[in-house]
Amino acid sequence: MKILLKNTNQLWQEDEQYTCDILIEDRQIKKMDQNINEKADEVIDCTGKLAVPGFIDVHIHLREPGGEHKETIRTGSLAAACGGFTTVCAMPNTTPVPDNTEDVQALLEKIEQDAAVRVLPYAAITKGLKGKELTDISELAKEEIFAFTDDGVGIQTADQMLRAMREAAQAGKPIVAHCEDNSIVYGGVLHDGKVSERLDLPGIPSLSESVQIARDVLLAEAADCHYHVCHVSTKESVRVIRDAKKAGIKVTAEVTPHHLLLNEEDVPGNDANYKMNPPLRAREDQQALIEGLLDGTIDFIATDHAPHASEEKADGFLKAPFGIVGLETAFPLLYTYMVKTNKITLKQLVDWLTVRPAEVFNLPYGTLEVNAVADITLIDLDKQSIINKDHFYSKGRNTPFHGWDVEGIPILTISEGRIVYKEDYNNG
Repeated sequence: MKILLKNTNQLWQEDEQYTCDILIEDRQIKKMDQNINEKADEVIDCTGKLAVPGFIDVHIHLREPGGEHKETIRTGSLAAACGGFTTVCAMPNTTPVPDNTEDVQALLEKIEQDAAVRVLPYAAITKGLKGKELTDISELAKEEIFAFTDDGVGIQTADQMLRAMREAAQAGKPIVAHCEDNSIVYGGVLHDGKVSERLDLPGIPSLSESVQIARDVLLAEAADCHYHVCHVSTKESVRVIRDAKKAGIKVTAEVTPHHLLLNEEDVPGNDANYKMNPPLRAREDQQALIEGLLDGTIDFIATDHAPHASEEKADGFLKAPFGIVGLETAFPLLYTYMVKTNKITLKQLVDWLTVRPAEVFNLPYGTLEVNAVADITLIDLDKQSIINKDHFYSKGRNTPFHGWDVEGIPILTISEGRIVYKEDYNNG
C-alpha cells in the first residue's frame, strides 16, 4: 500500500521547520521531496502539521499475560499509537514472567497477534523476578528480546548484579535497572520529605535509589556492560551518573514526564494517582533532573506507563499499587509545559523521544529519511485539548494529569507503513 503525506512540516535546526512530502511504500519511506505527484492508495494533506519519527518508549508495562484487568497488549499498544509511539518496550512483571525461552516465545506470538505498534519485550534478570536465581541470560538473549531487567525490583546483592552484567555483556545485551535498596526503603509510599511528614505517611528516602546506582556503575565498569538506569528521580542519582559518564563507564539513563513536570509539593493529599515508584521527589530534585537532561547526563525520556484498575488506585497511598499511565499524555504535556514555557526546545523534545533512545539501544528506528522504516507521527502543534482519563485507549485511568490543558496533539501515527491511529483533523 502506498501512502502519500503532502505538505508536512519537518524540523530542521532547533525549532526551524520546512515543508516536505513523504511517500511510503512497502513499510519504508520511499521518497521525500518538496513536491511528489505519484499516485498513492491514500493521500493525506498535512498542511501545517509537524511530521516526526515515531516515538520510542523503552519503559512501559502492558500487564499481559496475567494482569489483563489492568491492560492488555492490544489496549496498551493502541494507547501507544494514540500517543504517537511506534516502538514500545514491555517490562517483564507479568504472570508468567518471561524468564525462560518457552514463555518468551509465547509472549512474542501474542505480540505478533495483538499489537498495534512494535512491541519489544524485556526478559527477566532473575527467575520470577524474585532476586534469588539468575535466568539463563545467554539462552534468552538468542530470542527477540530487548534487554534484561527485573524492573519494579532492585537487584539486592552486588554479586548477583555483577554476574548478570557479565553474562549480559557476553551476550551483547544491556542490563536495565530499577534502582532501589530495599534495606533503606522502610515501607515508604511517597518521597521522604515535608509532604510525607504533613500527611503522616512513611517516606522513601532518596538514598535508596542513588546508593544502588553508585554500586551498579562500578559493577558495570568491571563487567564492561551497558548499564541503563530507569526513571531517575533524585539529584544524587544525577550526580552519580554524571560522574560515571565522565569516567567513561557505559551508563545511560532515562527520566519520566511526571518527574520532570511534578514534585512532592504537587501531591494534593492521600490521592494514589500521585503514587509512583520512584516517587515525586523534592523541588530541587526536579530541577536537577531537568538540568541533567539538558546537559546529557540523562539520555532521553520514557513514560514508565503503569496502568492499574481504578478500584486498586482508590485505596489511598498505603494500600494502592505504585504507578501511573503515560503513553497518551506524554508529548502534549511536555510540549505544553516545557517547550511552550521555553525550558526546552521542540527539537530537543523530539530527539529525546526518538533519536536518542534509538542511538542508546542501537535500534534501527527513530529517523525520518529515505529508506528508513516508515514509523511516522503527525502532530498538530496548535491543537488544544483537555486531558480526559475517560477517553483513554488504555484500560488505566490512573493519572494525576486529568483535567490539564494541553497543546500539541498527535493526530496520525504510522507504524511500519500502516496507519495505526488517525484522528479526525476537523474535530474539536
